[in-house]
Amino acid sequence: MTISSSDILAVDLLRFEQGIADERRAVIDGVTRSLRTGFVYCAHDIPSEVIDRAYDLLATFFHKPREEKDQFVVEGSMGQTGYTGLLVETAAVNATPDWKEMLNWGPDVPVGHPLQRRFPHRYMPRVLPEASVPGIEDALLRLHESLFDLQQRFLRIIASGIGAHPGFFEGMLANGPTLTRAIRYPPMQEAPAKDHIWAGEHGDINLITALPRATQRGLQVRVDGVWVDAVPPEGMAIINTGLMLERLTNGRIPTGIHRVIAAAGETDERYSVVQFCHPTPWTILSPLDCCIDERHPQREGAIQAGDWLDEVLYDINLIEDARRV
Repeated sequence: MTISSSDILAVDLLRFEQGIADERRAVIDGVTRSLRTGFVYCAHDIPSEVIDRAYDLLATFFHKPREEKDQFVVEGSMGQTGYTGLLVETAAVNATPDWKEMLNWGPDVPVGHPLQRRFPHRYMPRVLPEASVPGIEDALLRLHESLFDLQQRFLRIIASGIGAHPGFFEGMLANGPTLTRAIRYPPMQEAPAKDHIWAGEHGDINLITALPRATQRGLQVRVDGVWVDAVPPEGMAIINTGLMLERLTNGRIPTGIHRVIAAAGETDERYSVVQFCHPTPWTILSPLDCCIDERHPQREGAIQAGDWLDEVLYDINLIEDARRV
């Protein structure tokens, strides 16, 4: 069956949460159908001022001198906290680094928490450029909390769609290393070589990813071997699926393969904030019984979430002492 960009559907999270049974069922069905592309558009209740303030302060930070931004690089963090400069992250299928820079943050866990003791490189102290841009820490943490709330709620729809309990994902998300990442894609005419693009073809490693807004077009989704533009209705977030969700669902929900490409003649920079929703690193990811039957035999075995994430961070060139390009 051929899938097209028109199969990326728009759904309303609040209708799932507050609607009558038929409305809830319609949202579940819409999400299930749309995620055949790995993508769905979602109406949400994150206040626009929360997004506006974060994006404004991020623009201020990214236009600071390079030497000032470099003060917030965290060695050993593998791109999981602090600043990551230009030409570092590299799509696993590419040998040319992406033309982008990033700021990364997430929640802190209590000192001495078992997760911090067992996975210290996954739970490093959060580093944000408050000293450089006063007020940015509060704004970014508010956005992180709002996006995490959205993703937890959206996963209840996905769980319902695969026949699991709506709260199936909640336990594995508690104190997980969910990461929010602000990305600046500079104008392409400033790239050092013609073969650079904003972000190469890839699938995210996590469960789902939320993108509340981008300042320019450029996100493309691979659908049946063809790249199509992902352009959500005004005010809607984009949700896409990751490798961990594909494994848990035995392939019933595929990974959303995507890239970010500047349009021909585009001279502006692009900003986006994405949040990668991760289970705790000690979560064992194995296909769920509700996703296995005679027509869909189990495709893969089990793997620990943290081990798989480390492997992918190596593949995308984020381990400082193991750069492949």
